[in-house]
Amino acid sequence: MGGWMITSLLCLAFPLLLIYAAWHDVSTMTIPNWVSITLAAVFVPAAFAAGLSAEQIGWHLMFGAAVLIGCAVLFYLNVFGGGDAKVIAAASLWTGLGASAPFVFGMAIAGGALAGLLIVLRRMQIKSDKPWLSRLLSPEEGAPYAVAIAIGALLAAPASPVLAAGMAGIAA
Repeated sequence: MGGWMITSLLCLAFPLLLIYAAWHDVSTMTIPNWVSITLAAVFVPAAFAAGLSAEQIGWHLMFGAAVLIGCAVLFYLNVFGGGDAKVIAAASLWTGLGASAPFVFGMAIAGGALAGLLIVLRRMQIKSDKPWLSRLLSPEEGAPYAVAIAIGALLAAPASPVLAAGMAGIAA
Protein backbone atom coordinates (compact mmCIF):
# COMPACT_ATOMS: atom_id res chain seq x y z
CA MET A 1 0.00 0.00 0.00
CA GLY A 2 1.47 3.36 -1.05
CA GLY A 3 2.31 6.11 1.41
CA TRP A 4 -0.35 8.39 -0.02
CA MET A 5 -2.96 5.70 0.50
CA ILE A 6 -2.00 5.21 4.15
CA THR A 7 -2.12 8.98 4.69
CA SER A 8 -5.52 9.21 3.02
CA LEU A 9 -6.94 6.30 5.03
CA LEU A 10 -5.68 7.77 8.31
CA CYS A 11 -7.05 11.18 7.38
CA LEU A 12 -10.49 9.66 6.73
CA ALA A 13 -10.80 9.32 10.49
CA PHE A 14 -11.10 13.11 10.75
CA PRO A 15 -14.35 13.65 8.82
CA LEU A 16 -15.88 10.32 9.83
CA LEU A 17 -15.37 10.91 13.56
CA LEU A 18 -16.58 14.51 13.36
CA ILE A 19 -19.71 13.49 11.47
CA TYR A 20 -20.34 10.72 14.00
CA ALA A 21 -19.88 13.20 16.89
CA ALA A 22 -22.38 15.58 15.28
CA TRP A 23 -24.93 12.81 14.68
CA HIS A 24 -24.52 11.45 18.21
CA ASP A 25 -24.87 14.95 19.70
CA VAL A 26 -28.07 15.58 17.73
CA SER A 27 -29.58 12.25 18.75
CA THR A 28 -28.46 12.13 22.42
CA MET A 29 -27.03 15.58 23.32
CA THR A 30 -23.79 13.81 24.28
CA ILE A 31 -20.49 13.04 22.57
CA PRO A 32 -18.79 9.80 23.59
CA ASN A 33 -15.27 10.19 24.99
CA TRP A 34 -13.93 7.55 22.62
CA VAL A 35 -14.63 9.88 19.67
CA SER A 36 -12.30 12.61 20.96
CA ILE A 37 -9.71 10.08 22.13
CA THR A 38 -9.66 8.33 18.76
CA LEU A 39 -9.53 11.64 16.88
CA ALA A 40 -6.52 12.69 18.97
CA ALA A 41 -4.80 9.28 18.79
CA VAL A 42 -5.02 8.98 15.00
CA PHE A 43 -3.52 12.45 14.52
CA VAL A 44 0.11 11.46 15.23
CA PRO A 45 0.35 8.55 12.75
CA ALA A 46 -1.59 10.60 10.17
CA ALA A 47 0.80 13.54 10.64
CA PHE A 48 3.88 11.31 10.25
CA ALA A 49 2.33 9.66 7.18
CA ALA A 50 1.60 13.12 5.75
CA GLY A 51 5.28 14.01 6.06
CA LEU A 52 5.18 16.44 8.98
CA SER A 53 8.40 16.68 10.95
CA ALA A 54 8.57 15.82 14.64
CA GLU A 55 8.87 19.55 15.34
CA GLN A 56 5.72 20.35 13.36
CA ILE A 57 3.83 17.56 15.11
CA GLY A 58 5.06 18.94 18.44
CA TRP A 59 3.65 22.37 17.57
CA HIS A 60 0.30 20.79 16.70
CA LEU A 61 0.33 18.88 20.01
CA MET A 62 1.14 22.03 21.98
CA PHE A 63 -1.59 23.94 20.18
CA GLY A 64 -4.09 21.15 20.91
CA ALA A 65 -3.09 21.17 24.58
CA ALA A 66 -3.54 24.95 24.76
CA VAL A 67 -6.97 24.66 23.14
CA LEU A 68 -7.91 21.91 25.60
CA ILE A 69 -6.96 24.14 28.54
CA GLY A 70 -8.92 27.07 27.07
CA CYS A 71 -11.93 24.86 26.39
CA ALA A 72 -11.75 23.41 29.92
CA VAL A 73 -12.03 26.95 31.28
CA LEU A 74 -15.02 27.62 29.01
CA PHE A 75 -16.60 24.34 30.15
CA TYR A 76 -16.22 25.32 33.80
CA LEU A 77 -17.81 28.68 32.97
CA ASN A 78 -20.76 26.77 31.45
CA VAL A 79 -20.15 28.19 27.97
CA PHE A 80 -20.41 24.74 26.42
CA GLY A 81 -20.35 21.06 27.35
CA GLY A 82 -17.42 18.82 28.16
CA GLY A 83 -17.87 16.74 25.02
CA ASP A 84 -17.75 19.89 22.92
CA ALA A 85 -14.56 21.00 24.68
CA LYS A 86 -12.85 17.67 24.02
CA VAL A 87 -13.90 17.48 20.36
CA ILE A 88 -12.76 21.07 19.70
CA ALA A 89 -9.36 20.29 21.24
CA ALA A 90 -9.00 17.02 19.30
CA ALA A 91 -9.96 18.70 16.02
CA SER A 92 -7.49 21.51 16.80
CA LEU A 93 -4.67 18.96 16.75
CA TRP A 94 -5.48 18.35 13.11
CA THR A 95 -6.01 21.97 12.10
CA GLY A 96 -3.08 23.38 14.03
CA LEU A 97 -2.56 27.08 14.53
CA GLY A 98 -2.36 27.68 10.77
CA ALA A 99 -5.93 26.54 10.13
CA SER A 100 -7.39 27.72 13.43
CA ALA A 101 -8.92 30.90 12.00
CA PRO A 102 -11.07 29.14 9.39
CA PHE A 103 -11.96 26.50 12.01
CA VAL A 104 -13.13 29.05 14.59
CA PHE A 105 -14.83 31.26 11.99
CA GLY A 106 -16.66 28.31 10.39
CA MET A 107 -17.64 26.96 13.81
CA ALA A 108 -18.97 30.37 14.91
CA ILE A 109 -21.02 30.91 11.73
CA ALA A 110 -22.41 27.36 11.83
CA GLY A 111 -23.14 27.70 15.56
CA GLY A 112 -25.04 30.94 14.97
CA ALA A 113 -27.05 29.37 12.16
CA LEU A 114 -27.76 26.31 14.33
CA ALA A 115 -28.89 28.51 17.22
CA GLY A 116 -31.13 30.56 14.93
CA LEU A 117 -32.70 27.43 13.46
CA LEU A 118 -33.32 25.95 16.90
CA ILE A 119 -34.87 29.19 18.16
CA VAL A 120 -37.30 29.26 15.25
CA LEU A 121 -38.17 25.56 15.51
CA ARG A 122 -38.59 25.70 19.29
CA ARG A 123 -40.91 28.72 19.07
CA MET A 124 -43.07 26.77 16.64
CA GLN A 125 -43.71 24.31 19.49
CA ILE A 126 -43.51 21.28 17.24
CA LYS A 127 -44.30 18.01 18.98
CA SER A 128 -42.74 14.67 18.12
CA ASP A 129 -43.08 11.11 19.34
CA LYS A 130 -39.39 10.54 18.66
CA PRO A 131 -37.45 11.11 21.94
CA TRP A 132 -34.36 12.58 20.24
CA LEU A 133 -36.43 15.05 18.23
CA SER A 134 -38.53 16.04 21.26
CA ARG A 135 -35.30 16.69 23.18
CA LEU A 136 -33.85 18.70 20.28
CA LEU A 137 -37.00 20.83 20.03
CA SER A 138 -37.27 21.40 23.78
CA PRO A 139 -36.56 25.00 24.88
CA GLU A 140 -34.99 23.60 28.07
CA GLU A 141 -32.24 21.84 26.11
CA GLY A 142 -29.02 23.27 24.79
CA ALA A 143 -27.80 23.03 21.22
CA PRO A 144 -25.95 20.02 19.78
CA TYR A 145 -22.85 22.11 19.15
CA ALA A 146 -20.86 19.20 17.68
CA VAL A 147 -22.73 20.01 14.46
CA ALA A 148 -21.09 23.45 14.36
CA ILE A 149 -17.73 22.01 15.44
CA ALA A 150 -17.82 19.46 12.62
CA ILE A 151 -18.78 22.06 10.02
CA GLY A 152 -16.03 24.45 11.14
CA ALA A 153 -13.39 21.71 11.25
CA LEU A 154 -14.36 20.35 7.83
CA LEU A 155 -14.27 23.84 6.33
CA ALA A 156 -10.77 24.31 7.79
CA ALA A 157 -9.49 20.95 6.54
CA PRO A 158 -7.90 22.25 3.31
CA ALA A 159 -5.76 24.69 5.36
CA SER A 160 -4.39 21.85 7.53
CA PRO A 161 -1.09 20.40 6.30
CA VAL A 162 -2.06 16.93 7.48
CA LEU A 163 -5.50 16.93 5.91
CA ALA A 164 -4.27 18.64 2.73
CA ALA A 165 -1.83 15.73 2.27
CA GLY A 166 -4.65 13.26 2.87
CA MET A 167 -6.92 14.99 0.36
CA ALA A 168 -4.11 15.18 -2.20
CA GLY A 169 -3.72 11.42 -1.93
CA ILE A 170 -7.44 10.87 -2.55
CA ALA A 171 -7.37 13.19 -5.56
CA ALA A 172 -4.33 11.42 -7.03
